[in-house]
Amino acid sequence: MTRQTRSDDAGRTAVLQNVRGLVDFLRRHAPFDQMAESDLAYLVEHSQLAFYPAGEVILTPEDGPVDRLHIIKQGQVRGERPGLDSDINATFLLAAGECFPVSALMQERATRTVHRAVEDTFCLVLEWDAFTTLFDRSPPFQDFCARGASSLLDRISRRIQSGAAEQLGAQTLLNAPLRDILARAPVTCGPDTPIRVAIQRMHGEKVGSIVVCDGEQRPLGIFTLHDLLALLASSDPALDAPIRGVMTPNPVGLPAHARGFEAAITMVRHRFGHVCVLDGEQLLGVVSERDLFALQRVDLVHFTRLISRASSISELAATRPQIGRLIDSMLAHGADTARVTHIITLLNDYTTQRVIELCLAESGQPGVEFTWIAFGSEGRREQTLSTDQDNGILFQPRPGQDSAEVRARLLPLAKRINQALAECGFPLCKGNIMASNPELCLSRDEWRERFRRMIDSAVPENLLRSSIYFDMRPIWGDHQTVQALYREVVQAASRDGVFLRLLAANTLRTRPPTGLFRDFIVQRDARNQGTLDLKLQGLSLIVDGARVLALENRIAEPGTLERFDALARRGAIDALDARAWKEAFTLIQLLRMRNHRSQARAGQPLSNRLDPDTLSEPDRRGLKEAFRQIRRLQLHLELHFNL
Repeated sequence: MTRQTRSDDAGRTAVLQNVRGLVDFLRRHAPFDQMAESDLAYLVEHSQLAFYPAGEVILTPEDGPVDRLHIIKQGQVRGERPGLDSDINATFLLAAGECFPVSALMQERATRTVHRAVEDTFCLVLEWDAFTTLFDRSPPFQDFCARGASSLLDRISRRIQSGAAEQLGAQTLLNAPLRDILARAPVTCGPDTPIRVAIQRMHGEKVGSIVVCDGEQRPLGIFTLHDLLALLASSDPALDAPIRGVMTPNPVGLPAHARGFEAAITMVRHRFGHVCVLDGEQLLGVVSERDLFALQRVDLVHFTRLISRASSISELAATRPQIGRLIDSMLAHGADTARVTHIITLLNDYTTQRVIELCLAESGQPGVEFTWIAFGSEGRREQTLSTDQDNGILFQPRPGQDSAEVRARLLPLAKRINQALAECGFPLCKGNIMASNPELCLSRDEWRERFRRMIDSAVPENLLRSSIYFDMRPIWGDHQTVQALYREVVQAASRDGVFLRLLAANTLRTRPPTGLFRDFIVQRDARNQGTLDLKLQGLSLIVDGARVLALENRIAEPGTLERFDALARRGAIDALDARAWKEAFTLIQLLRMRNHRSQARAGQPLSNRLDPDTLSEPDRRGLKEAFRQIRRLQLHLELHFNL
């Protein structure tokens, strides 16, 4: 072997080692960790390693349409929006393994952001032709580029959910179509079948329900073990009578393509344990609560019945600890956080309704009709385990009746209800946002005037109140009156540009906790050292942004995710932005709920504070990306309202 041959072999070995080293580096970051080995090798072989000294501009809007992808190998890159003040200028920070500018490259346009090296930085640079080839051959890379932040955040959310499922050994049924959950053909009978025969058939088939169908297999009614117990409790059960006389008529059905979580929510809302699955009008089968939670029994409907039948406040309070187990099981079975918080809110609504009923039975009717209103997270249907009370009362005096007199009659009842809710695990609001506060026990006209003052006089106190009261929903009583009032309030707010601009400015007082030189800015005080607040520094910023945009566009929907959907449908925001902001909200909510469950299992008080150093690297990156999306939402507000 000649010296030249040995030198060539050594060079090839060094090149191969360098390729393998870069492939190993990429495998530690999304989306490259999902890509095939051959596609990673193609990426490395067709990219160039570029060096940018600290302070050098890498990309700028003046460069024109982007024609290359940058992947940071070492160092940090800061994204800056030109034309904004110094506080707003540093919009985000990119670190090793992150790519830029994906959106501009996909849309074949100039970047809107100046990308500058914070420190000496090396990037893998992939030119346009190689980028498009890799995009065509690698589905994970294609998904990441097409969906951007949504792809990353969605992956991390699914990973956290699968971790919960692995912990409980459960299957993910709540996201499956009902046709896939059906375990067997339905057990049916005709309307003239004797009750005795129907019961024998249920016993022989070992099922808890039988569907009464006509000759075309269309459900007419359903008979369950619960119905059987009620029948046997009667003085003289006529078991030879036709089942049509004891069945529950017109059973609720869902189409076969509906998801498991829809069946779960339907069961909770109607307080029964079976749902008919239909193909058009014909019965395909029956899904029971046991089917949905086959491996980790939740007893969701049974739990709802316990709430509705509780005979005392103490009995009602005893049901509340079961919600923690329900959250674990729902997440493990594949339910997303929006569905979980929706079910938690439904159960909280039922608890509140039962508390009101028990308090009325205890103290007697006040002699005036009233509606119990929820504000804040309960008004948005976004409650988790850690929640205090935000509520009020709307009443309508009879002609000639004085509002002050009605209020004096209602306040003792409101105070008892607030105390009873506290006994059931809903702490009293430290800010006194409760129905027992005379300022929150108002007639419809008084509520209308209160909202008018908040809009007309947008002082800091009123802006703070707006962040609570503009998320309102009736819980008990006359729902239509409250809903009509809310629509009036939204219409009035949408017409006041000064109020909207000040409200938008108020939402920008808090920034997401990301820094220029560290992933996260954490508290340094002794009590909260090393932590950040997932609610105040994360979720609330998204909620506030969605609220002001919804008010501007006359969207009378208090839920954050629903607001983004409605805004995208109206063209008020880009659909891709809406999806990314929804994914950011979902991820932070999921991390918050997981944090609460860990605290509960350890016997610790529930807190929204999280030490980011306890997160895995993928979770840290996901949280960082979620905070970056919040910053993008805030930038949208700054530009839109010219702040």
